[in-house]
Formats: sequence, structure tokens, C-alpha cells
Amino acid sequence: MTELKQGIVVNLLAGYYDVQLGNQLVRTRARGVFRKRGQKPRVGDVVDVQLDEQGTNYLVAVKQRSNLLGRPAVANVAGILLVISAVEPDYTRAFLDRYLVYFAWQHVPVTLYLSKSDLITPDKLAQIKQDLDYYAQIGYHCFIEQAKLKQALPKIIGAGQVWTLAGQSGAGKSTLLNFLKTEAHQATAPISSSLHRGRHTTRQVSLFSLGKGFLADTPGFSALDLGKIKLTDLASYFVEFAACSRDCKFRSCQHLSEPGCAVKAGLQAGKIAAWRYDDYLALRQEIADTGLPDYLKK
Repeated sequence: MTELKQGIVVNLLAGYYDVQLGNQLVRTRARGVFRKRGQKPRVGDVVDVQLDEQGTNYLVAVKQRSNLLGRPAVANVAGILLVISAVEPDYTRAFLDRYLVYFAWQHVPVTLYLSKSDLITPDKLAQIKQDLDYYAQIGYHCFIEQAKLKQALPKIIGAGQVWTLAGQSGAGKSTLLNFLKTEAHQATAPISSSLHRGRHTTRQVSLFSLGKGFLADTPGFSALDLGKIKLTDLASYFVEFAACSRDCKFRSCQHLSEPGCAVKAGLQAGKIAAWRYDDYLALRQEIADTGLPDYLKK
């Protein structure tokens, strides 16, 4: 007698798929039909599992995905916990905005956590806090204290939702996961003294239950390619620009030198941070350059 149940893939290991079926975790193999179709189940996939009395479990169907992010990939990502390091690697606004633009392009909300805040001077921390206050004002959840994050995150992650950690190598993603989920036992490693950047310690993707949802640790978001973003869409991924642009004179306004630009007016009035606008211009140039022939990029 066989039984069909629906669950979520939480781990991949040497051709096996661990699937969470409510309170039950089962190890399955994928049917050969996936290979014939060129399909590969991913962590985060909602799947049908066929169980039999002999304990032979087969993954027989993958439900339609809402998205597939990262390398290695996580399916059906509903939110990002972005870990930004105060030091080693050093905090920069430009790098943070790069992440925020990328995930806005993917239509995935982001919560921010500042790691290693105890390793910088009070003056430097105060400066970063000012930035985080700005991000909070435009709609991002921001955390500096681990304890407050641990208390709030299970309420932010919805029932059955898959969230994933993101951030530079060495920012402290695995360390944070070990704090949030003590049984995770994720490996950590020191910063390279010669390269001044972190080493990847996460080699595969696994989902860990957190509240009523799941959180993944993955090495897949340490570097981001924005080259596929349409230049004319970029401004919409700066959330405060999108809010102001409704009042621009021209619907297609790119907030450069167009007359009647509400974003430029907000910039001059101090409602939009100058460094956010500078990052917008820098990313515009980067995306424009990726669309040029190689001989024109030099």
C-alpha cells in the first residue's frame, strides 16, 4: 500500500532528498522521470512524496515554483535575511545597495542585520546606525542586536515560508544561524589575513525550521550580477525613488536631467539621501557598460 504526501525539500545529499512532511522528516529518491525531463528538485521545492510500507520513499512531483534564487539554488524564497558586516569585510553603502537592488529586482523582501558591531568604534557604529535609520524609514526591517533579531524573526517569517541568508563571505551568516538555531552546527572560519575577506564555509544548502517557516544558509549570494536588470527599470528598485516618481512630470523619467523630476526635488529637499542617489548613478553606469561591446568597455 502506498501513500502520497506533500512536503518541502530541506536538504540534498548525494542523490537523496530530505523532505519535511509536517513533523516527519523522510529521505527520498527522485523518480527517473525528472532526469528524462531535465528537471532537478531543489531545496525549498514543494513536492509530492510517495511512501510505501517497506520504507521506500520516492519524490514523484515538484509543484510550480515562485522563484529560484542563487547558486546553489533555493526555490520559493519568500524573504532574505541580509547580513552586512561592520568590519572584515568592511561595511559600505554601495555594496549594501547592490544587494537591495538585486533582491528588489527579484521581488523578494529583505530584512537587514548588522554583524560584528562590537568590533568597531562608537563613532563608526553611530554612522552606520544613521544609515540603518534611513533604511528603516524607507521600509526595511533593520537589526543590530542578535537577541532582538532572534525574538522578531519567527514573527516576520510567515507560516511555511522559505527565507534565506545572504551577504558577503565572512560577514557571519553561519555564525548568526548557529545563534538563531543552536542545533544547526554550521561551520565557521576566520577572515583571510592576506585577502581581507571571508572564506566560504557553507558548501551546500539546507533549510532549518524557524518559527513556522524555514531559514536557509547558502553560499549562493556572496557576489551578484546586475547585468540582466533593464536600465529603464533600475530606479524602481530604489524603493524611495519609486514612491516619489509618481509625481514626476514624465512617466518614463529616469531622474537624471529631466524637468519636473520629483526624485531630484526630493534629493534637493533632503528627503532622499545623496549617497543613495550616487549609488543609483553608479549602478546605472555599471549596467549600461555591461550592454556595450567589449571593445567599447575599455
